[in-house]
Amino acid sequence: MALPKEPRQKMINLMYLVLTALLALNVSSEILNAFKVVDKSLVTSNENITTANNTLYTSLKNKLADPVTAEKAKPWNDKAEKAKQLSTDLNDLINQYKTDLKKEAGAKMVEVEGKQVEEFKEDDLEAATRLFGEGDGGKKKGKELESKLKEYREAMLNIDPSIRKEFETTFPVDVSKIIGQDGKEKDFTTAYFHMTPTVAALTLLSKFQNNVKNAENQIVTYCHNQVGAVKVVYDQFAALVGQTSNYLMPGEELEITAGVGAYSKAAQPQISIAGSSMSIGPDGRASYKTTVSGSGTRSVPVNVTYTKPDGTKESKSFEVKYTVGTPGGAAVMADKMNVFYIGVDNPITIGSPTGWDKTTVSITNGSMSGQGSNRVVKPSGAPGQKSTITVVADKKASTFEFRLKRIPDPIFKVGDGKIRMQAVQFKGQSNCRAELENFDFDLRFSVVSATVYFSGANFPNLKIAELKGNNFGSISSLISQCGVGSVITFDNVKVQGPDGQRTIEGKSIALF
Repeated sequence: MALPKEPRQKMINLMYLVLTALLALNVSSEILNAFKVVDKSLVTSNENITTANNTLYTSLKNKLADPVTAEKAKPWNDKAEKAKQLSTDLNDLINQYKTDLKKEAGAKMVEVEGKQVEEFKEDDLEAATRLFGEGDGGKKKGKELESKLKEYREAMLNIDPSIRKEFETTFPVDVSKIIGQDGKEKDFTTAYFHMTPTVAALTLLSKFQNNVKNAENQIVTYCHNQVGAVKVVYDQFAALVGQTSNYLMPGEELEITAGVGAYSKAAQPQISIAGSSMSIGPDGRASYKTTVSGSGTRSVPVNVTYTKPDGTKESKSFEVKYTVGTPGGAAVMADKMNVFYIGVDNPITIGSPTGWDKTTVSITNGSMSGQGSNRVVKPSGAPGQKSTITVVADKKASTFEFRLKRIPDPIFKVGDGKIRMQAVQFKGQSNCRAELENFDFDLRFSVVSATVYFSGANFPNLKIAELKGNNFGSISSLISQCGVGSVITFDNVKVQGPDGQRTIEGKSIALF
């Protein structure tokens, strides 16, 4: 992907025409907000690509430490480190330009609602011209940036002859000639920074950083692929024994499972129990202890993520169930968890030591339906409050408190839900989804809408589209343009659940 040529200039010209018209209508804040939304998307995309790059660097370090792959990994790890240093230096320089630009626009710290925040003239049309321009008072940073981008491109391609051969025509950073609508060539500084609002210039600098991050990702991925995947050797074993329940009544079935588990020192599993990350023992297992309370059936969610022999990751989730008995008297047992979830029906079982003709049941912060032992509770309170069930049996009252919780946010996913995906795999996706993970209720969320940003390779100009529903039909034409190095960001994701509509965290996906 090259830096913008004529299409970018057309977009900029059109943007200024629209900006001028809107300024005449005194609604310039909408234009400034639009630039800030795009800049936020680019910053998020850069962070996600940085995370993906760090994963590659860690994998290369592991290959370097493995005697089987160390010899082959050494030269390619060195080349990847050089690409990392070149990219870090240029990214830091652009960050300094951002700081200098804000100073030119009168940056200062002000107190807002008790917090210190940076404030500057976002609509200043002269700050970028002064910093990057060459006229009277100009600091000529535009020529410097153009030169640094060209030097970066050549230095990255010169890391190895095979890298130049592979990426010379598709390298994301390419400062080529810019031709205006009049057919005449325009210089770099004039095209991007002359009389450009401060917030727009900051967005353009974020776009250059996005190009650098994508370039780093392509080169490091190439270096990583030259070494090959690390083979995971399972060299530890342990006996595994499990049971269906710790508390049984006459006539109930007991199931016991037993087997042998294999573990790897080089790929310790990641285990979470009851929503908390657990430390791993030398045999690859985690231990969880808790003091039980209340009464009735309970379950503890367990999730194990491990590395398979082919180097890929896989996750397994299941529940460990147990029962807490009641010594005597009245009892209230939550069938799902020891909490009530707001907005949905919560089945419970109520026990009474006397007949139901001598028993009354009441609830606070909610309503209850059903008769006898089997009831359904629907909380009406707020998260953090408690709902109290009072059982009066033979004139003796027993109270049971339950915490009220909001249904957790689902996780936005496309395909396998990872932030890096093969381009051909992404282009084969026809929909997205919102999944509840490690949650006891069988609930469904549907995607209502989202704002989708297309950047990186094959998108010299940032593309913005609106997704309606789970299906990708409305953005299929842009998906078909995606390729290796493209970054797709889903933002402002709205979902519909049983308790109403909410906005959840989106996701950026880098294609390789």
